[in-house]
Amino acid sequence: MQRLTFILAAIVVAVLAAGPWVANDVLINYGINALLVATLAQAWNIIGGFTGYASFGNSVFYGLGTYGTAIAMSQFHHPFWQGLVLGAALATLCALAVGIPILRLRGPYFAIATLGLSAAMSAIVSNLPIAGTNIGLILPLTRADAMFYELSLALLVACTLCVGWLSRSRFGMGLIAIREDEDAARTMGINTTLYKTLALMLSALFTAVAGGIHAYWITFVDPASSFDPTLNVRMVIMAVFGGPGTVFGPVIGSFILSAVYEVLASRISTAAALLFGLVIVLAVIFMPRGMADLIGGIRNHGWRYLTQNIRDHRL
Repeated sequence: MQRLTFILAAIVVAVLAAGPWVANDVLINYGINALLVATLAQAWNIIGGFTGYASFGNSVFYGLGTYGTAIAMSQFHHPFWQGLVLGAALATLCALAVGIPILRLRGPYFAIATLGLSAAMSAIVSNLPIAGTNIGLILPLTRADAMFYELSLALLVACTLCVGWLSRSRFGMGLIAIREDEDAARTMGINTTLYKTLALMLSALFTAVAGGIHAYWITFVDPASSFDPTLNVRMVIMAVFGGPGTVFGPVIGSFILSAVYEVLASRISTAAALLFGLVIVLAVIFMPRGMADLIGGIRNHGWRYLTQNIRDHRL
């Protein structure tokens, strides 16, 4: 079964990699967006799905990735890859600095604390001359959509492989133990503070790199869009819709919701804005553990799985 899953995943990656040679510019642009959003959902899955800490501060790491890349390229005229390294380093160090104190909080207190990080960081960046203050920064213009597509795909594959490793490693088992019962995990000898901080840093790394790729692709960054808290909401919804704590769930959920969102946005813009609220309601009722659990539940228990979920999670 595992080998079949690996083969299917490899086939999907190969098909996606051929996209720039067979698709038009519109589909390539959509693909870059979808791949980057899937990476963000997968990165959130590390801290939210495996560790059980619902972070609303990943948009901070995304913003630091965008600004690290933008500052390196527009202010110091460094190449793109150096900007990516700078953005990833800033986000990882930020995760280390804020992770140690705020990861002592749990539940809604942790969520509220991380939610405030986006607003605080946006205000700080808006007053930094090196970051273009509130106006933003313009990066060197480039016309290499195929390159950005392949980079986005490679980043998603790397993030998914990392999550796959977590699902099998001792470190990943420690994160799952923290998610299930943190006090019991600490009693069993797990250094919960270290594990949670490392998980947040790993999540920040992939999120920041995605932000750096997006910054160079659109060639402009500003505080409002770079530290947009609604982006973090999209990460959470897509990961939860696909199946938090699974390897492929957040990726599948991201692809499905991105496709539906684009169709609605192009035809009925108001419906697109209401989509994610509707998804939350339906997901809670029909599949509270995501699509990955839904597929397994129907296979093992038939349609009784849905009726049981409706009965247990009725509004």
